[in-house]
Amino acid sequence: MQPSSASTLGSIASVLPTLEAAANNTTVALQEGAVPSAGRHLDSWDLSCRYIIGTFLSLIILTAITGNILVCLAIYTDRRLRKLGNLFLVSLAVADLLVSSLVMTFAVINDLMGYWAFGPQFCDIWIAFDVMCSTASILNLCAISMDRFLHIKDPLGYGRWMTKRAVLGTICGIWMLSALLSFLPISLGWHRPYPDSLLVVNGLTMCALDLTPEYAVTSSLISFYMPCVVMVALYARLYLYARRHVQNIRAVTKPCVVNNKDSSPTKFRAMGGQSSLHVMDHKAAITLGIIVGVFLCCWVPFFCANIVAAFCKTCISDDCFKFLTWLGYLNSALNPIIYSIFNTEFRDAFRRVITAHACCKALAERARAPSDLSYRTKRSTICETPRTNSLAAGGCRHNNVAASERISLRAEVDTRVEISVKSIGEISDI
Repeated sequence: MQPSSASTLGSIASVLPTLEAAANNTTVALQEGAVPSAGRHLDSWDLSCRYIIGTFLSLIILTAITGNILVCLAIYTDRRLRKLGNLFLVSLAVADLLVSSLVMTFAVINDLMGYWAFGPQFCDIWIAFDVMCSTASILNLCAISMDRFLHIKDPLGYGRWMTKRAVLGTICGIWMLSALLSFLPISLGWHRPYPDSLLVVNGLTMCALDLTPEYAVTSSLISFYMPCVVMVALYARLYLYARRHVQNIRAVTKPCVVNNKDSSPTKFRAMGGQSSLHVMDHKAAITLGIIVGVFLCCWVPFFCANIVAAFCKTCISDDCFKFLTWLGYLNSALNPIIYSIFNTEFRDAFRRVITAHACCKALAERARAPSDLSYRTKRSTICETPRTNSLAAGGCRHNNVAASERISLRAEVDTRVEISVKSIGEISDI
């Protein structure tokens, strides 16, 4: 039994080094990643997500750049759009163009790479441009709401208020305030709670918008909350004014009965007036709702998170803050669509800019020629018809003076309806 036990112990002792070596190899393999297929699967999934996100964000940037360039070209090339009020649209388009080309371009590179690769000095410049252009965009939206409100509420006094000097002074004030709010405190380092421009997280340099509570509250109040209150109040008053105006017109344009002793009673109505007013009212409500709704949905979440993150650094994750930042950037791509494409004059101007070729112009002239000819023929026929009827009638006149007075009164009411419908139609084209 003893020789057998000795041989067994000797065989076990000879196997132990082999087991120890195998265990060490297994431990090293596990530490280095013992499941390479799973690692490759996670890397490919992360890479696919980056490709999808990068493509989507690039489409947003391309849409913003194209739309805002079209707005500037349309106003520059179309004389009908060269109005003082449209200078605010040009300023808005320039601000959104700077956001899309200077801010969003580097933001997508920074977010996809996961670190900042452009140096500490350019980090401060990039953040300053981000704050300045976003603030200018929001303040221009507020100025547009003020311009539209004055144009609809007081059309006679609009020219007295909105002079060229006043419009240019307002635009210069918007950009000066935006630059003062961004470049001055950021260049002096007042906006961040630490001295360095870049953060180092897990060995990677980060250029993040990490603000002090004082700067976050001050910049948010001036850049967003105060303009937001003004915008919502102006558009709400504008809609209430349109509703009240429509109700007054409906009260005036009731059916009028004219009794003529030579004929049966005749009812005069505003032809299509009620239906036109209803359509204009509905369209104005939808347009104003889209303007205010898109603006609030894009910027309210970001500025709420901006203040919360300044007081509580761990309350909002980095991914959530990036998503809310891009939601605010999205407003720069939607502004040309909302403020321009909803307007028929801008739609026509965009079409002319896109199809600005000689052959297309010739085809357009040929296409318009028959309609103009038919219009002139129809107009000449209408103008000549009363002359023929007057000759055939031999100077016949109405004897009922009361009926003629009511008819003239009805014509005046119809004229007021047309003017009011036109003014309400301007609300639906803002």
